[in-house]
Amino acid sequence: MSYISLSHFIQHLEEKGQLIRLDTYVSPELEMSEFSDRLSKSNGNAVLFTNNGTQFPVLMNAFGSKERMLAALGLSSYEEFEQRLNSFFSMVSSPPAGISGKLAMLKKAKELKYASPVHSSGRGKCFEIQMSEPDLDKLPVIKCWPYDGGRFFTLPMVHTTDPETGMVNVGMYRMQVFDKNTTGMHWHRHKGGAAHYEKYKKLKKRMPVVVTLGGDPVYTYCSTAPLPDMISEYAFAGFLRKRSVRLVKCLSCDIEVPEDADIVIEGYIDPEEELRMEGPFGDHTGFYSLPDKYPVFHVTHISYRKNAVFPATVVGIPPMEDAYLGEATGRLFLPLIKKFIAPEIVDMHLPVEGGFHNLAIVSIKKSYPGQAVKVMNALWGAGQMMFVKNIIVVNEDVNVRNPQQVAESVMLQCRFPDEFHFMNGPLDVLDHANSSPCFGKKMGLDATGERRLIAGPDFSNSEIEGIVKSEIRFAKSDTVLPVVFIDKQSAAPVKDIHAQIVKGGSGSPYIVYFNHTCQHLDYAGLVWMFLANYDPDRDLYVEKCDAGFVCGFDGTLKTIEKDGLDSSRPNILVMDEDTIKRVDEFWKKLFPEKFVQSPSVVYKKITLNEGYLFDKQNNI
Repeated sequence: MSYISLSHFIQHLEEKGQLIRLDTYVSPELEMSEFSDRLSKSNGNAVLFTNNGTQFPVLMNAFGSKERMLAALGLSSYEEFEQRLNSFFSMVSSPPAGISGKLAMLKKAKELKYASPVHSSGRGKCFEIQMSEPDLDKLPVIKCWPYDGGRFFTLPMVHTTDPETGMVNVGMYRMQVFDKNTTGMHWHRHKGGAAHYEKYKKLKKRMPVVVTLGGDPVYTYCSTAPLPDMISEYAFAGFLRKRSVRLVKCLSCDIEVPEDADIVIEGYIDPEEELRMEGPFGDHTGFYSLPDKYPVFHVTHISYRKNAVFPATVVGIPPMEDAYLGEATGRLFLPLIKKFIAPEIVDMHLPVEGGFHNLAIVSIKKSYPGQAVKVMNALWGAGQMMFVKNIIVVNEDVNVRNPQQVAESVMLQCRFPDEFHFMNGPLDVLDHANSSPCFGKKMGLDATGERRLIAGPDFSNSEIEGIVKSEIRFAKSDTVLPVVFIDKQSAAPVKDIHAQIVKGGSGSPYIVYFNHTCQHLDYAGLVWMFLANYDPDRDLYVEKCDAGFVCGFDGTLKTIEKDGLDSSRPNILVMDEDTIKRVDEFWKKLFPEKFVQSPSVVYKKITLNEGYLFDKQNNI
């Protein structure tokens, strides 16, 4: 089904028992974020904060389950949409022969009519009420984490136009509130809005910008989807929901927005104005993204519909609400990748623990040597897949969503150096692990070869026991990949410890290293820590032994003192104690039989100092 408003979607969630409506006061400053984080990590419901100091209820965790994500897209299953896309691509690339084939094509083509937005001359519900003077302080903009630079719009749909072609781009870029009528505009250099900005800059013209919030939830998803430039976000939204999007012109410019949006914020960016420092911000990597300079968005008009709802989200250590948005993108665009980029791909998975850019696991139907490398290069050259730092390629009989099967394939079918492949290229701007910003080394592992017999992980050797007692806090060998936890404050460099262990004979081709403070983390937590802190250029240690090579993967947090870095790294996202206590009390009163502990309690054991930087004192 499709929705005529965000309130309609909320009604649907409430009818399905998927929504908590909170009428007790909850502050937009940290408390909503902490509440939503607990719900996200405990597979909880969406939540509507109706009492927050403004007239606008705040909806959070709306996409925080597979069921709610599918409902937002109007789908019963991802398989259903994959079939629709496959039919569409087949129709476009291979026109059918014969009368029956052409009739079938015409029937399928009816769905394309919904991809044409309807342009209305009316004002639409989104302009029912207009603020006499625009004031962002009247909106319940949230502060997500203690060391954020301020309050942020976290689900804004930012509309910009190409001054040369008139094409509209709808992207999602966080916006930090500076005062009642200005915000930052955090678009990265590869985004559509940033490309438009550069064109306005060359023309020395003021750039009109319109931000919408709410409306049919499919709009929110489409603004995050990595669509080709020639495909409109609202064309894709209409195709998805099988109902055309109705667009209306804004008050101050010719940009059109959905008439069913909840809130419309109009304004401009002056490309000749000095950039302003924005951030830090608790990001989807689970770490703070550091302050940097971005354009300033000046607000000239704020309009909204009657009974408007303010949508927001909080991102951080996975899994959180954005995991389901990312999963939808992976599932919906897999047919496109298989059709036009690498047809031998059977399945692909971007684990949420990798923040969607640190790891891709791909299964292929292999028919010739080197095919895995061909697939790696194809993916690294495909749109936003260029930011993926690590790719593992496995055979078609391996379930890419089964970590043990994937790990076993790597252990038994992948060896250094023959099945390791490296290249340099663009990396995500939020990747703090690489040696240089936005560029670095990528690693591909070909685990499609013949299986080899290996000895199991073994730390019983007396020489290794000596290392464990003196420098290693704990060595875990009951996993597929042996794991070693090190107290980096008192131990030798990880590289040296790895050399000692290999000399003693570990019995495994791979060892993964973590800080000793990570011993309590579960599997998902360890994968997140490793992928967030591993740089293939710096953190892969290879030692020769009688059986071949043993690779050490360094997943520890890196510091100036211990790792020779030239600057501090961002801190891990955890909530402050006062907010945790307030939400504890609040939760116990509302849900006495279903208390959920703050996820920050687990991760506070890893953080060692206050602030948004991890290593101010060069101490770990």
